[in-house]
Amino acid sequence: MTHWFHRNPLKATAPVSFNYYGVATTPAATKICNAQQDAVFELVSMGFNVALWYTKYASRLAGKEDVTEDEAKDVHRSMKIAAGIFKHLKESHIPKLITPVEKGRDLEARLIDSYIIQCQAEAQEVTIARAIELKHNPGLIAALAYETANFYQKADQMLSSMDPAYTMKWRKYLQLKSCFYMAYAFCYHGQTLLASDKCGESIRSLQEAEKFYAKAEKLCKEYGETKGPGTTAKPSGHLFFVKLGTVVKNALEKSQRENGFIYFQKIPPEAPQLELKANYGLVEPIAFEFPAVHAQWSPESLAAFDLTKRPKEDSAKPKAEEEVKPMKEPDIKPQKDTGCQIS
Repeated sequence: MTHWFHRNPLKATAPVSFNYYGVATTPAATKICNAQQDAVFELVSMGFNVALWYTKYASRLAGKEDVTEDEAKDVHRSMKIAAGIFKHLKESHIPKLITPVEKGRDLEARLIDSYIIQCQAEAQEVTIARAIELKHNPGLIAALAYETANFYQKADQMLSSMDPAYTMKWRKYLQLKSCFYMAYAFCYHGQTLLASDKCGESIRSLQEAEKFYAKAEKLCKEYGETKGPGTTAKPSGHLFFVKLGTVVKNALEKSQRENGFIYFQKIPPEAPQLELKANYGLVEPIAFEFPAVHAQWSPESLAAFDLTKRPKEDSAKPKAEEEVKPMKEPDIKPQKDTGCQIS
């Protein structure tokens, strides 16, 4: 199974205290005021962190040396849950924020969309790993890889108009994963062509796989040298990356060997157009809903708030914003084996 070495840090917030003297006119209303001034913001922030936690949990499981079938299922489900939470926040809660989301911040639509698409892509990587492990039809693997590469490309495009200082490291990850799965797609498409006695086209497809693999290798180096939020890793040293290079090399040598002995076909100058559509294994987010509203939020409690009695803010004294530092997460080290074990 592939390793997801890039994870953005959890959303950090500073403690905020509010004076509700005179606003909450009953004990029940006062009890509710142990939240924040904008309860929707707190809800969104917690939901955002929970979704990120699912991606980090999935990454930790996928990075183990011997991933069992049950763990692979857990990884797959975790990524779909994360996508569902991000989608629910974007559609149902972020639009309700009192203060509109600032451009380039972590709750902006382009960023949330990138998270959703990345979660779908990474869940599909689990499907691809299983399909390879069980030696499914190369055509199916090629189509899934192509769909996954397009997911990563789309997520990268979502971030293209944002400040590179915040998104460049993330974008390098998305770009190298897109190239990586394009290499997979051309590799397995080449094997499909060879099985159909189209050896010349097979060689050209596998040559294209080599090109994308080399491009991914270059992006791996660039990713390691790019500064920005997220963990530090050397993706080119991970088994998931090294293994693909061997697969592409062996498949190309086989097609070239068969063409020299049997087919004697010309190699097309242009790479084949990948018009692959996966009919199986495509991932959709798991629908998510927050739990029902607590009984404490009764019409009587809500009616007991009198916002006209809210203390006036002293606008003459500007408040210094407290610096919120993100949590430092351990760097990711290459593992010896990250393959699934199918019982």
